[in-house]
Amino acid sequence: MEPSTDMNEFRYLLRTSKNIVAVAGAGLSAASGIPTFRGSGGMWRKYNAVELATPEGFSDNPSLVWQFYHYRREVALKAAPNNAHRALSLFSLPSIRNQIAPSSTFTLVTQNVDGLSPRSDKEISEIYPEALDQPQQVQPRLIEMHGRLFDVLCTDENCRHIEFNTKSPICESLAGTEILVEKNTLDPDIDIQSLPRCSQCGSLARPGVVWFDEVPHHMDVIDNIIEQADLCIVVGTSSTVYPAAGYADIVQDNGGNVAVFNLERSQNDENADFLFLGPCEETLLDAFSLVVSQDGKLAVQGSSISN
Repeated sequence: MEPSTDMNEFRYLLRTSKNIVAVAGAGLSAASGIPTFRGSGGMWRKYNAVELATPEGFSDNPSLVWQFYHYRREVALKAAPNNAHRALSLFSLPSIRNQIAPSSTFTLVTQNVDGLSPRSDKEISEIYPEALDQPQQVQPRLIEMHGRLFDVLCTDENCRHIEFNTKSPICESLAGTEILVEKNTLDPDIDIQSLPRCSQCGSLARPGVVWFDEVPHHMDVIDNIIEQADLCIVVGTSSTVYPAAGYADIVQDNGGNVAVFNLERSQNDENADFLFLGPCEETLLDAFSLVVSQDGKLAVQGSSISN
């Protein structure tokens, strides 16, 4: 049976759900100008994931990998959260969420490493400071399971220092190489000594994201949240990278419901209970009964909380 596209029916389900989890992928950030990695025109169609997103690929050619991640850092630094990020951030605040899904918990588990979801959380918290005075749930509002693009990790096993670094460019040798990435002409010959180094021991550093064949962060916490969830909201992901691709199935197997918000059809979405196609920066606002005010801020329809 095809998934339902009835938004009113979904809003009723949302209102009666108690343990809600959202699993987000690259499509969440598409409206912010962050390239997606699958689907039509995805970046993995242009670049070899084994060469650019595995420990072995970095070991073989750190210059190539750092150019690619420098490009992604520069794109992310210029980007801003869009209304899909803001909708999820607003929904994560208990006093706001109680107007939409009373007495519920919520966690966003994002596969994205661009930092836009935490930036959105900060932005929304500044708009609604009174919402932070409300009791907070025990589980986290946001989990970045694949790490952060701006984390820099030492490759020396005896050090493994990690730090958050938004410097642009991260080192002088990478300045301007983002143009080469755009042209698909990466330069493999940058001297390894000129690539980013650990600030503690001076060893070669690598991007601090989770690569293929590496274990995502906070798996115990995520597994517990997924096991308890009675509603899984899938946002902007093709559901091909595990373990995240299997979360919706786990929720359904446990008797919960799944709602997919994607720009286009993707793998396994025919198994969802609800499917809403279109820009998630629009469909999520509709799903959460949010409106955009004249000054561009979001608010719950009929909310008594001022923004």
